Amino acid sequence: MSRRTGKPSYLLPTPDTRRRRVARLAVVVAAVGLAAAFVGGATGYTAGRPDGVESAVADMRKAEAQRDGQQITELTTTARRLREEISPILSAVRAAPADSRQPGPEQARQWRQTLLRAAEPFANPPSGTTATNVTRGGLRSAVEQASLAVESYLLAVTGPPAQRAALTELAKRQAAQAAAAWSVAATQLDQVNIDAGHGHQHVYLDSDSGGGAFTPDGAAEGSGG
Repeated sequence: MSRRTGKPSYLLPTPDTRRRRVARLAVVVAAVGLAAAFVGGATGYTAGRPDGVESAVADMRKAEAQRDGQQITELTTTARRLREEISPILSAVRAAPADSRQPGPEQARQWRQTLLRAAEPFANPPSGTTATNVTRGGLRSAVEQASLAVESYLLAVTGPPAQRAALTELAKRQAAQAAAAWSVAATQLDQVNIDAGHGHQHVYLDSDSGGGAFTPDGAAEGSGG
């Protein structure tokens, strides 16, 4: 019995290889498109949300802003209290006549004690932002200058009568410089309060008139926050 054989290969129908290639190409293109869409979506999602570093930085900035705002509030409260203590002293020193009518040694010693207490809040200050640190440093310098004025005045009323006039005049100039230094710090304090959202806070001395001291800007208290 003869062996069955198929048709020679050259007589078999030719496979439609072109159609298959097109189909395979379409599958590849579709796969690439899906992959690109996935990668693009993932990239967009990743780019649209903060990474760990950005989140940490944002948290640090938020904490710093809260801490600085609290420091500014406390510093403003301290400045208001000190203003009530320092302003009358500087006014009295600047108005003192260089004769027997001027306040005596006992009054000058009381002023000295008041200013020593006024310096205590600045003895161990917290670390804050640059602007807040500058404000605090300005207030401290003003208190120190006021202390120098009182020391000069005490020398004037306890020293030789021949030196009283010169030392009294020196104390007056130092008191004027203390008032001017306070006014600069008060202006900076006003600005940091505005930046922190607290609005205008005017903590100027009553003795700020004259002597080149800054004065309040006229804005309503608490506005501009």
